[in-house]
Amino acid sequence: MGRSTWSPLQVHLRQAVLAVVVAAVLPIVGCAGGEGEPASPSPETTSAAPPPGASFEGEAFTFERITDDVYHVMGTGNLTVGSNGAVIINESDVLLVDSHITPAAAWALLNELEAITDKPVRTVVNTHFHFDHAHGNQVFADDVEIIGHEFTREMLTSGGSKSGRAYDSFVGTLPQQIADLEARLESATGEDLERLERRLEITRNYKTASDSVVPVAPTATLAQRMRLYRGDREIQLLFFGRGHTGGDVVVYLPAERIVVTGDLMTGGLPYAGDGYLNEWADTLEELKALEFDMVLPGHGRAFGDRERIDQLQAFLRDAWVRIGAEHAAGTSAEDAANTVDMTDHVASYPNLTAPGISLQTVQRVYELLNDTSAR
Repeated sequence: MGRSTWSPLQVHLRQAVLAVVVAAVLPIVGCAGGEGEPASPSPETTSAAPPPGASFEGEAFTFERITDDVYHVMGTGNLTVGSNGAVIINESDVLLVDSHITPAAAWALLNELEAITDKPVRTVVNTHFHFDHAHGNQVFADDVEIIGHEFTREMLTSGGSKSGRAYDSFVGTLPQQIADLEARLESATGEDLERLERRLEITRNYKTASDSVVPVAPTATLAQRMRLYRGDREIQLLFFGRGHTGGDVVVYLPAERIVVTGDLMTGGLPYAGDGYLNEWADTLEELKALEFDMVLPGHGRAFGDRERIDQLQAFLRDAWVRIGAEHAAGTSAEDAANTVDMTDHVASYPNLTAPGISLQTVQRVYELLNDTSAR
């Protein structure tokens, strides 16, 4: 029986690496550094020398202007950056949402920020603990406050960001990914050879950058709510309940009617291998209560269609029930991943063309059903 094409490794975690194939045609908006030239350090915002794995050509990020001083940040594919982020330029400083996948990625962002502002970064918000959103924390100086949920601090302190299904499947397989690319190069020719060489270079670069990560936890935490005031701007940090992880924080700008969701909402189906599918849909109900016009997700393009929240809620609720039925019947996780049928959600998620669901999602649901105290 066919497997669904929804793969969290393809859609969620490998986005930046696979983007190399089309990086040459992506529009570059307001980024520093000349085309074909290595990014250079900014002594005012970064260390004198770039961190390991920070060698790349072109720009690492695009900055999509949402308002005059709020930007949605996405990777170009020239450097593995993992997640999206957001830049909020205030009266006298800058707040960043998420620090990306490595110190090299965070360093590149600080460098390229100079194309849109000369104000210093004073605050970083971690939307959750996952490595692709928080492993750039160590690049920031001591005078930069890093804020996250209490659960996020716990996971980054305990080593939880460098273990688990997601980390092991992506970062743990980097040596094999490199070996596979090297093997494919042996028979590649023409444009395929050039693309593979480029992917291999970036994957090796990411392995070097990842090896340098020493997780740094938030220096300030919240349990439910926190309000920041930067000049005339109000910035709300909100925890509505467990969802993608146990500590998802959304960043809400009430005056601008913008919400930055991390992976509580993404452009497509989010990774659910650490999620709480039995609670996630209810958490999203709280998100829907906010007055906003634009969502800046942790992966994918910014969007304003509120119906996407309804679509994800429906998927999560059905997935929980259908996977739960397989668990009750004694079906193995591997078999359930092949047989759980979510094709009735294909109108919302076009990749769901055949029965099957992510094995990591099934494993997580089984874990929750077997142990209600699972983190």
